Amino acid sequence: MVFKMKNQQIAEVFKQIADILEIKGENFFRIRAYRRAAQNIENLTEDIDVLLKEKKLDIPGVGTDLSQKIQEMIDTGRLDYFDKIKKTIPSGLLEIMTIPGVGPKTTKLLYDNLSIDSVSKLERAAKKHKLRGVFGLKEKTEENILQGIELIKQGHSCILLSVAMAAAAEIMDKLKKLKLVKKINVAGSLRRKKQTIRDIDILISSTQEEKVIDEFCRLAPVKKILAKGQTKSAILTNNGIQVDLRVVKPDSFGAALVYFTGSKAHNIHIRELAKKRGLKINEYGVFLEKTGKKVAGKTEQDVYKALNLAFIEPEMREDTGEVEASQKHKLPRLVTLADIKADMHMHSNWSDGAYSIEDMAKTAQKRGYTYIVITDHSQSLGIAHGLSPERLKQQINEIRALNKKFKNFKIFSGAEVDIKSDGSLDFEDKLLERLDVVLAAVHTGFKQSKEQLTQRIVKAMQNKFVNIIVHPFGRLINERASYELDFEQIIKAAKDTNTALEINSYPKRLDLDDVHVRRAKQMRVMLAIGTDSHTIEQMNMMELGISVARRGWLEKKDVLNCLSQAEFLNRIKK
Repeated sequence: MVFKMKNQQIAEVFKQIADILEIKGENFFRIRAYRRAAQNIENLTEDIDVLLKEKKLDIPGVGTDLSQKIQEMIDTGRLDYFDKIKKTIPSGLLEIMTIPGVGPKTTKLLYDNLSIDSVSKLERAAKKHKLRGVFGLKEKTEENILQGIELIKQGHSCILLSVAMAAAAEIMDKLKKLKLVKKINVAGSLRRKKQTIRDIDILISSTQEEKVIDEFCRLAPVKKILAKGQTKSAILTNNGIQVDLRVVKPDSFGAALVYFTGSKAHNIHIRELAKKRGLKINEYGVFLEKTGKKVAGKTEQDVYKALNLAFIEPEMREDTGEVEASQKHKLPRLVTLADIKADMHMHSNWSDGAYSIEDMAKTAQKRGYTYIVITDHSQSLGIAHGLSPERLKQQINEIRALNKKFKNFKIFSGAEVDIKSDGSLDFEDKLLERLDVVLAAVHTGFKQSKEQLTQRIVKAMQNKFVNIIVHPFGRLINERASYELDFEQIIKAAKDTNTALEINSYPKRLDLDDVHVRRAKQMRVMLAIGTDSHTIEQMNMMELGISVARRGWLEKKDVLNCLSQAEFLNRIKK
């Protein structure tokens, strides 16, 4: 999966325009158009300027007006309309919306009722408990806002994994072209595929370190050079992401890659092991402590072998048992993208998706999948054009007709059904019975108590037709915190009812996270990886879901998507 940085920047402008329009109370459909366009642009797998040049810009939600705005941003690096509309609201309101969990509605509420137009004013008001009593704002909201402000002050790790991957890919594509570069790889938390990244680490092997550093500092996306030495440098990209580069000799590349990939706790653990074996390990290699003789360092495999360890995949290096498992040769064989046979969570133009079911199916076939599950929204989610019972029946008939066109491929009929406040479902059982697969999700009532939310999901799992609970914690990274759940109750109910839990691959969700995924594996609860695709481009997000699965130690046998059609249907029987 390759996210494109320019696409991300244009998408961000459209998101901010939508936020401003929402604060101003503008037309709902206009706001939705900008949001939809932003979502589709940020998930393109090709550079948007290339698509424009080749006159292939056919993005759902992007018409003539938005195409012209995109062209203006590519040509000039700015958008006149955006500059003008920003001046119609206090500048501090946009800053307020960078606080996790504070969106346009809350921002407008605070401004209209308390004249809060800056983060500093908001912080003072929250500390004095002035937010309570404003419609819909409670003590918990104040706490969340203060926590969000503190995270911003600390310069928290708020770069989404997908955005960091895009920025790293753009820089590495340029560096790979240099003849001076022997090997190149990302390191740090990005290589370990953490859900958010503080900064990007890149490691290069070369015999001409200073020349590589010079080239790095001359790269197009460099806004500012933060530090420059003989073997390392740090830059700030045009969109404010810090990128650190280190250049090492080829015979130390493996040791440096282990060292700079981390985590810190993992490195400490293997250094302790080295010491017990009379060895010393650092970024330059593995050495005999008595003589200083180098015994490993060229490759990562050699480094681990010198410590009598099996190779440990980067995603597992968090010192959560991986070293002990390696010593016993009991490391899991982690699931890979090549193991995936299906996508479990997809939306078509029957609800809020952009493409037909047939388009989604053909794209899935090209990816090598043997089946997919179409899961459009149920009737209660009006904003997503949810399906009425009658329309769902019509869709089921269309899927049956489409399946006659395909060979060695099947479309399963499904639905993403709302879990109501009392735990009942948005469709009657008689209708659910007609579906091949039923996904259930919470989309409203996030402020219910931990006990209420837990019981809602447990009750939904007890329905004999519900197969998968999707995006179980309802979070949007940096935007909306997870609602509180008793996860032990959730996984117990999942096991008792043979209900799978989803790893949602959408970049802002990645829900379940790796900790919960690993706990589900320990309890032998099956996981399903769904992209939640609303466009064919978003099907590429499967790689993000795989990264969460790997951090959670999942193998093929733990993931529904790795099963054949027949195995899948047999496994989800309740």
